[in-house]
Amino acid sequence: REARKYILGQCKAIKKSGANVLLIQKSILRDAYNELSLHFLAKMGILVVTDIERTDIEFICRTLGCQPVAHPDQMTADKLGSAERVADVLMEGGSTKVVKFTGVPNLGKTMTVLLRGSNQFVLGEAERSLHDAQCVVRSLVKKRALIAGGGAPETEACLKLQEYAQQLTGMDAYCFQAFADALEVIPYTLAENAGMKPIQVVTELRKKHNDGIHGAGINVKKGIVSDMYDLNVVQPLLVSTSAIQLATETVTMMMKIDDLVVVQ
Repeated sequence: REARKYILGQCKAIKKSGANVLLIQKSILRDAYNELSLHFLAKMGILVVTDIERTDIEFICRTLGCQPVAHPDQMTADKLGSAERVADVLMEGGSTKVVKFTGVPNLGKTMTVLLRGSNQFVLGEAERSLHDAQCVVRSLVKKRALIAGGGAPETEACLKLQEYAQQLTGMDAYCFQAFADALEVIPYTLAENAGMKPIQVVTELRKKHNDGIHGAGINVKKGIVSDMYDLNVVQPLLVSTSAIQLATETVTMMMKIDDLVVVQ
């Protein structure tokens, strides 16, 4: 009886705030609701949408203009969002239902992309491809510069570092030469994954770049070395610079010795 009274009080607090649609986050520790609470909320005319993923909370709040609330007692009118209509909609060509919000005023800067696939594997691949495309656009927005793809920038940087290493002596020369060799692994791996002869391709890449064709890269479709700028094969500059920077920081961290732990 006490539990029933407590649950009823929580439902009344939700009703008092003026909410008629309740979105409940999915909980991994305990049930965020029970059948009795759903019964009370239904009698009060409140639609309940359950099991919302934690990662979707921020997106929903930005879209609807609402704020997340940890406890029903904290619900106030200023924390609520609004929409003209909320209903279950049957997806075309299938039997899946989704909750659709329409007529949302002051839409936030968000966009929903609905992906569909014949199985979970296809759906996962589509999601990863879309995420990769979004990351490319994000990199281009952060730093508006494009360079050639197909292993061209790594090859050019490799040759420049090798040329500079020949002007040095001692340990510095070895370090620059090793860094250049590491960069050459990228076009080598690209050619290997494309089913080409990596040693022959890398050698031809070096020749093209030494001849002054700075955009020369691996044409995977034809299996030859071509000018990437002519083929319009480009990539954001931030992609290459970030990869080199993170790899360098990782190697530096691995080579740095702060202390020795003696194990007997």
